[in-house]
Amino acid sequence: MKSGRVIRTFVAHDGRRVVLRTPKWEDLDDLAEMINSLVEGKADIIKNEKVSREEEANWLAKVLVSVENEDALYVVAEVDGKAVANSEVSKKDGYHSHVGAIGIAIRNGFRDVGIGTEMMKALIDQGRAWGLKVLTLSVFASNKRAFHVYEKVGFVQTGVIPKSVFKEGKYVDEILMTKLLE
Repeated sequence: MKSGRVIRTFVAHDGRRVVLRTPKWEDLDDLAEMINSLVEGKADIIKNEKVSREEEANWLAKVLVSVENEDALYVVAEVDGKAVANSEVSKKDGYHSHVGAIGIAIRNGFRDVGIGTEMMKALIDQGRAWGLKVLTLSVFASNKRAFHVYEKVGFVQTGVIPKSVFKEGKYVDEILMTKLLE
């Protein structure tokens, strides 16, 4: 798939026009700023340290190759010309080749307006197009907002890893969720 390819557009609940598309090299600074703002805001994501522009550039280079090779689909949400969210579905391999893993991150100020739901639908559609049978993801137990979105699009809780995360002096469980694509 080509970089910058538009997947769909929609109007968010707050009236802003959102473009869901594959990432492009020009997103580098927006994506670095987004991940660093999430780290700074102590969002419920795996990363807990800011990234340098060089680290983000290395990551984005790998992402663009992965999208081009169709090993994964990364979806960026663009609002007013700025990348404000990023998500992915990646194919597993070997005995897990029928499974896809999903991840999603949305910048503060762009949550609760339907972007997450639309991104998840795009990832699910791609999983189906690839012929995947199972999609998986994990979410911090403290992230009720994300858990609700995942349930809304058909994911169910299938496991818990107790105390998987140690954040701000507290242990947090990691919830495993699954959606069967049959």
